[in-house]
Order: sequence, then structure tokens, then C-alpha cells
Amino acid sequence: MEQAIQNTRALEATQNVESLDFTYIFEAYYKRVYNYNYYRTHNQDVSEDLTSQTFEKVFTRLQTYTADKGKFEVWLFTIVRNTMNDYYRSRKKYPWEPLEHVFETISKEKGPEHIILEMEQQTEILKAIKKLNERERNIIAYKYGGNLSNKEIGILMNLNEKHVSVILCRTLKKLKTRLEEENDESHKHKECR
Repeated sequence: MEQAIQNTRALEATQNVESLDFTYIFEAYYKRVYNYNYYRTHNQDVSEDLTSQTFEKVFTRLQTYTADKGKFEVWLFTIVRNTMNDYYRSRKKYPWEPLEHVFETISKEKGPEHIILEMEQQTEILKAIKKLNERERNIIAYKYGGNLSNKEIGILMNLNEKHVSVILCRTLKKLKTRLEEENDESHKHKECR
């Protein structure tokens, strides 16, 4: 992990991406690309597939990148976003959501009560995120999945940095409010029993 952080910093410092080895780029960005995909799909297998597709595209298009296109990271996450958009377009959004991602949280170190509570919390958060509009979901995924700065998110979404900050702040407040309302409602149902 430490090596990946060093690779990312070195990659950001260079303007000559063409001279870099693809393996170096892959190691520097794999985790961030995967996290973004997971934030958007909530499915480990799909996230791995989309991450692979993204790096295939980066590999074939790396020679087309030049510094005048902007920061390498922004160029990369444009490919990530477009790969995600292609996935959703081809998928035709099924009305059901696979629960495979819920079982990924199970750990041998935690007791059953803790696991169930964690799964319920994760499910509630995912439900709340799904109720956000497309722009809000993208900003959350870029920020917490892709670990991008507000400035980089702004470049990707054609927004200024301050606007991204405002949208992010409002979105987080909205999520907090929805989760609190859900929590209050579930307590009311338990009290009535």
C-alpha cells in the first residue's frame, strides 16, 4: 500500500507519462479505481471487471495522453467514469439488487450480532445513496471511492471546486438526515410491537 502511495505521488509529479511503465500506473491507481467502481456498483465481481476494463482502455490509450489534456489522474478517471456509464447503459438496470456485497462484510473475527448490525448499517447507507440523484452519487463515488480532490472532481464534472464542495456538503447532510429518519422510523416500529 505504501508503495502505491509513493507511485501515485511520483506519477503526479511527472509531466512525461509516456515514459512510465504501465505496471507503475496500474500499481499506483488500481485501488482507487476499484474503490470508485465499488462505490458505484456495490458488487465486488462487477467492480473487478470494470476495473480490468478500465485498465485495458488505459493501456491501449496511454500513448494518446499528453500533459495538455490536463492532470493524468483526471484523464484516467474520465476513462473510469465512461466505463461505468457504458456498464449501466448495457445493463438496463434490473429492478433487483444482488446481495453478494453484503456477505463480503462477514469476518471470522466478529461475533454474529456485530456482523448483522454492520450488514444492516451498510444496507441502509446503500439504500440512502441509491436515492441520491446521479450527480450526487458521482460526487460521493469520486470523493470516497476514487479519493479525488474537489478540484479534480470539478474538472471531471465541469463544475468549479467551490460548487463541488457545496454539493458534497449538502449531499452528506441529506444522507445523514435520511439515515436518521430511517433509524427513527425503525425504532418506532420496534416500540409498537
